[in-house]
Amino acid sequence: MTELEKGPQGLRRGRGARERILSASQQLFREQGINQTGMDQLCALAQVSKRTAYQHFAGKDELVAEYLRRFDPDVMPGVFDRADVTPRERLLAAFDLPTTATPDEITPLCPFIAASVEIPDPHHPARQRAHDYKKAVAARLAETAREAGATNPEQLGEQLALLLDGASARNRALNTETFPTAAAIAAVLIDNAIPTPAAIPTPARR
Repeated sequence: MTELEKGPQGLRRGRGARERILSASQQLFREQGINQTGMDQLCALAQVSKRTAYQHFAGKDELVAEYLRRFDPDVMPGVFDRADVTPRERLLAAFDLPTTATPDEITPLCPFIAASVEIPDPHHPARQRAHDYKKAVAARLAETAREAGATNPEQLGEQLALLLDGASARNRALNTETFPTAAAIAAVLIDNAIPTPAAIPTPARR
């Protein structure tokens, strides 16, 4: 059986089915939300039967959790793993995120915030994944703040994480770009948290 072999109902099946289901979930969850997306719609877009979908995922809850696990598993490596900029510049780069602009919105809402809003159960695996991811972002910000010389890197990390999430939510609510303003605020927080090197006294002239 080849990866793209057709099933009895003309649906694609095989080893690529799982990835097509995840790709469809990424598109639909981001475009219309988790609760508004049904398994029938997901299967139609992925070109798999519901039976095939449930062979790969026990249910929609498991699919949502896997969708979030696949989203940025290394926690913003394009920001935090850069070696060509200073730690301070990496902190600011967290607010210079690439946009995926569409005619209807500037930037999609952070999927971890969206999942937390849509799923009320704090014990849901997707909510747990969102919790872990947000803690990981704050931890990486704090680690970078420590490298930059912040006097209280954990506090600065939490402040910048809160600012990032606030910018994402406000961006979606107002449908306007808010990250430049957030970046300006971040610069003030960063500069206030990092001590300025003491000026070296100039030797007195004789």
